[in-house]
Amino acid sequence: MREEYPRPEFVREKWMSLNGCWSFGYGSEKTQIEVPFVCQSRLSGIGKRIEEDHVVYERKFTVPSEWRDQVILLHFGAVDYRCSVFVNERCVGSHTGGQTSFSFDITRYLNWQEETVRVEVEDPLKDESIPRGKQFWEEESKFIWYTPSTGIWQSVWLEPVSATNLQWVHFTPDIDEGTVKIDYQLSDTSALPSRVHVKIFLGEQEIFHGNMLCNTARNSLTVDVFRKKAMEGSFHFTGNYWSPENPILYDVRIDVDDGETGEQTDYVETYFGMRKIHVENGKLYLNNQPYYQKLLLDQGYWRDGLVTAPTDEDYQEDIRKSKEMGFNGCRKHEKVEDPRFLYWADKMGFLVWEAMASFWSYTPQAAEAFTREWMDVIHRDYNHPCIVVWGMLNESWGVPRIYSNRQQQDFSRALYYLARGLDTTRLVISNDGWEMTETDICAFHSYKHGEKDNEEQHSIFKEALKKVDSLHLIMEKLLFAKGSSYKGQPVVLTECGGITVKSEEKSEADMEEAIREHDREWGYTSASKTDFLAEYGRVISAIYESDMLNGFCYTQLTDVEQETNGLLTYDHKYKFDPAEIRKINDRKK
Repeated sequence: MREEYPRPEFVREKWMSLNGCWSFGYGSEKTQIEVPFVCQSRLSGIGKRIEEDHVVYERKFTVPSEWRDQVILLHFGAVDYRCSVFVNERCVGSHTGGQTSFSFDITRYLNWQEETVRVEVEDPLKDESIPRGKQFWEEESKFIWYTPSTGIWQSVWLEPVSATNLQWVHFTPDIDEGTVKIDYQLSDTSALPSRVHVKIFLGEQEIFHGNMLCNTARNSLTVDVFRKKAMEGSFHFTGNYWSPENPILYDVRIDVDDGETGEQTDYVETYFGMRKIHVENGKLYLNNQPYYQKLLLDQGYWRDGLVTAPTDEDYQEDIRKSKEMGFNGCRKHEKVEDPRFLYWADKMGFLVWEAMASFWSYTPQAAEAFTREWMDVIHRDYNHPCIVVWGMLNESWGVPRIYSNRQQQDFSRALYYLARGLDTTRLVISNDGWEMTETDICAFHSYKHGEKDNEEQHSIFKEALKKVDSLHLIMEKLLFAKGSSYKGQPVVLTECGGITVKSEEKSEADMEEAIREHDREWGYTSASKTDFLAEYGRVISAIYESDMLNGFCYTQLTDVEQETNGLLTYDHKYKFDPAEIRKINDRKK
C-alpha cells in the first residue's frame, strides 16, 4: 500500500492517509478496491477492464480528535476524469481533469465520529475530447496504446491546518544574480497582518533567516542565496548549482505566525534548486554550460499498477537504473507524473521534460479543458528543479490538421505563450515531434534508422541528422506547420530507436506470460538479444556523428504491454548489462 507522504515538496507534520481498502461499485457490481490503484490494475484487487463510464468509491474514516479546532483538508493526488466528492452524504466539491491534484475543506461537513466519504467518478472512455494520453478505448491494447485507467490513481489523504495557513510557495532561481525569488500565498481566511519566517539551509549551514509582516495574502521576497552582493562584485561563484551530476538542494522552513499574538499558525518544509536552462546560438545550456541531453522516453506504466507505481521505491529504482545506463533524464510521455517521482528526480539528479496527456478530437471545449488542466500542472510542479522543459502537444495528437488549420495552429501558439507567461525558468515546446509552431527547441521524431541489413536507409538517417533542411527525409511529417519555420533553435531528436528483442530469444515461461498479456512484441525495428547492443550502438553512433544535435530521447525505458521496445522489461528489470549500455552512451560527453 502506498503510505509515503504524497506531497514531498510541501510538507506538514500532521496528516493521515486514506489509501487502502474502499468499497467500489460499477454497474451492478459491488466489490472492494485498494486505493490508489485503478480497477484495471492487479494491485487494485480487481484487475479487469470495465465497460462502465461511472464508478463509485466509498469508505469510513475517523478524524483524530486533537484536530478538532483546525481546518480539515481532504486531498486527492489525481482522479481520472471527473468526480464529485461527498462527506456524510453532502457534496463538498467537484473536480474535472485526470492528471492534477485538488483538495476540499471538509470541516463543516464532519460529525467528529465515524465519517463517510464517497467519490463518484465519470470517465467516459470513448469521449475523444478528454485528455487521456496512451489509454486505449478498445477491448484490448495494441500498437502504442495501453490499458485505460479509471478513477483514483494517486494518494488520498487528510491534513489539518489553521485558518491562517500557507497555500503555496513558488521559488524562482536566478543563478546569474545568485538570488531566489520567493512568492507565496496565504489562505483567504488568514488573519492579517501575519508574520512569515523563512529559513534557508544548505545541508546544516543556515544561508538565510528573515521574516516579513504581511498585510496582504500574496507576498514575495528575494534572497541573495550566493551572497554575491556581499562580495562587492569581486566574487566568481562556481558551485552549488543543481544538475544531474550534482543535485544540490536548498532546504527551506517557513513558519506563519499571527501578526498580533505571535502564535504559530502554520509550519511547512520545502526546498528548491539553483538551476538555469537556456538556449544560445543553437545550443542547449544548463547552468551556463553546454549540456548534451541523453533522455529516455518514459511512459510511467507498471505491470501490476498500470499508471500507479507499486511502491515509492519503484520511482527511485527507475531513476537509478536510467542513470546507471548513462542517461541524464527522461521525457515523460502522455502523462503528468506523481509528485513523488519528481521529488526523487530532484533528489537524485535527473532531468525531466514534463508532458500533458493528449486529447484526440479538436473542439474549442476540448482545447479549453486541456488548457485549464495544463495551467494546474505548471502551478503544481513549478518548484521542481528537475523539470527543464514544458511539453504540451505531441505529434499533432488532438490537433490533426495543425499543418494548415489556423485555429489549431493558434491553439498551439497559445499554449506556448501561456507557458512562457507563467514560467520564465524553463524551455517550452508546443508540439513535440513535427508540425511545430512556436517552440524553444526544434524537437523532432524519427524511427527511420533502418534495420540491421538496410545500410542504405541507415546512411540516409545518419546524413539527414546533420542538417535541419534534410530532416524531412527521415520524418513522418514536415518539421514545421505552414507559416512557421526553423529559427535557429537547438535541435533535439526527441524520439528514436524503439528496438524490440525478437521473440525467439524468450523462454517458454516468458512466451506463456506474453500470450496472457496479449504481448505481440511490437517495436519500430527488431534485433536478436545477442545483436541488440550492436544495433543500439549503431543508432547512437549515428546520432553522435551529428554536430547539429543537442541530445536525443531513446524509446523507451520499459516495455509496456505489447510494446516491447524498452531497455527494461515490463517488470522494470534490466534486459541487458547496464554497463554495456552506458559504455555506448558515454561515447559522447
